[in-house]
Amino acid sequence: MVLEIKSEDKQGRRLRLGMVGGGPGGFIGAVHRIAARLDDRFELVAAALSSDPARARAAALDLHIVSERAYGSFTEMASAEAKRKDRIDAVAIVTPNHLHYAPAKTFLEAGIHVICDKPLTTTLEDALDLARVVHRTGLLFAVTHNYTGYPLVRQARQMVAEGELGPIRVVQVEYAQDWLATPLEKTGQKQATWRTDPAQSGPAGSLGDIGTHAYNLASFVTGLNCGELAAELHTFVPGRRLDDNVQIMLRYAEGARGLLWASQVATGNQNNLRLRVYGEKAGIEWRQENPNCLWFAPLGKAPTLIYRAGPGASPVAAHASRVPAGHSEGYLEAFAQLYTDMAEQISARLENRSAASSSLLVPTVEDGVAGMRFISAVLESSRRNSAWTALSGGS
Repeated sequence: MVLEIKSEDKQGRRLRLGMVGGGPGGFIGAVHRIAARLDDRFELVAAALSSDPARARAAALDLHIVSERAYGSFTEMASAEAKRKDRIDAVAIVTPNHLHYAPAKTFLEAGIHVICDKPLTTTLEDALDLARVVHRTGLLFAVTHNYTGYPLVRQARQMVAEGELGPIRVVQVEYAQDWLATPLEKTGQKQATWRTDPAQSGPAGSLGDIGTHAYNLASFVTGLNCGELAAELHTFVPGRRLDDNVQIMLRYAEGARGLLWASQVATGNQNNLRLRVYGEKAGIEWRQENPNCLWFAPLGKAPTLIYRAGPGASPVAAHASRVPAGHSEGYLEAFAQLYTDMAEQISARLENRSAASSSLLVPTVEDGVAGMRFISAVLESSRRNSAWTALSGGS
């Protein structure tokens, strides 16, 4: 089956994409490359794929990038690309967490739009600085909280916004995995090694890796603002330097209450991201492992199942869908949706027009800052024996 091409780039070409990180042994880099090409809006033309210059250049050549755009470092790449007539339109930053801030700031200063993996940075101070640079330059900045790209996640958001659930009372979100249930990092496995290393991952383990996804998903769907939280971080695997389990109570400014659980030692779970939202009139439930279904339960009535491309699906879900009813869309397509929406926003700037409103649901640098405020508050609460802690302000 041929995938639908969402829209045509009126510039007469694919957008030019660069990439920092994502070289040999990486996982997320390949995901970004697939996502960027899925709807045929981007072409990878430049890269600095490793912190080792020789490996960086060799890996870029393996991806059929021409030698003059196979760079040894992100600084070399930003400087050279900024001078080219055919410069990249955007750069994807897919490095370990500690290498998000410097490349992002460097490319922004070079006048290039940024697509950055989450969490935005390893400190709130760096996140706030990036936000200031984005505002000063006026450039586009996307944070790839990819679960916001699922069709029925976007429909759930619309249903909440249109009042179908009534005022929200309770939010329950969890993200359970078991891949770190043993000390996998001691075997040299690359993904486990950097994610459990404070020098590369930052001060948050499962909290930063998957807890931020859960928090972002709840915020995206409900539109609620968390005012304070009480949290406990815990490390179950002996010798591990970062948390592998976190439990958090949330108090939303609008009056709702929430619970968030994120764990990478939850035996028997692979990628079990689950969101439940309960309002005065109805409740909804969505699971990432069965993403083409959304349960809708009006008060006093039998729950109904909304299918991604079936009866009850909305235009907002259709915008994020590619294949007919009965065919599943999943992780890669949700990731691709963010790239496609970013392509529309970038193309609109190149063509001096307004971007389609349907493309404006991509998480921004402000969402990245919100994630870092969340991490900062959780760490502080846990240090204070789960004391209620306000999410910090600042600008």
